[in-house]
Amino acid sequence: MEKHNVGLNSNCSFRVVLFQPEIPANTGNIGRICVGMNADLHIIKPMRFLLTDKHLKRAGLDYWEKLSVYFHEDLDDFLHLFPENNIYFCTTKSLKIYTDQEYRRGDVFIFGPETSGIPEDILKKNWNKTISIPMTHKIRSVNLSNSVAIILYEAWRQIGFDV
Repeated sequence: MEKHNVGLNSNCSFRVVLFQPEIPANTGNIGRICVGMNADLHIIKPMRFLLTDKHLKRAGLDYWEKLSVYFHEDLDDFLHLFPENNIYFCTTKSLKIYTDQEYRRGDVFIFGPETSGIPEDILKKNWNKTISIPMTHKIRSVNLSNSVAIILYEAWRQIGFDV
């Protein structure tokens, strides 16, 4: 089931990257969202769960088998594969709102772990590529799978829901 960099899907709508995901149900939900709009899912290791986790399978339902999912040892391993693509680092710390960007097919959206987000050193190196979802100060963040859905559906809307 585990796919590596060989045979990457060049016909996908977008690429969703989960940097060291921690919660299997979120990853399952995100996989289902990706299948629904022909987006690839890339996971940067380590993960804090196994692919056989029952919560991942329950959230992903039978869609997981239709998902184009790829695993990478580290973020640099992934980034070298897509030097020509727009890359967005999704974080609560950015001042750039996700709806103010113009997206195109093949764009990459990177999301950090549920409990800590993308590490500060990565954000600092890529600050001009960060985007955020607006929210009140009553919460720290939007759930990861919801964040992916919010941003990915806006990007998909911008390309005319083309799969």
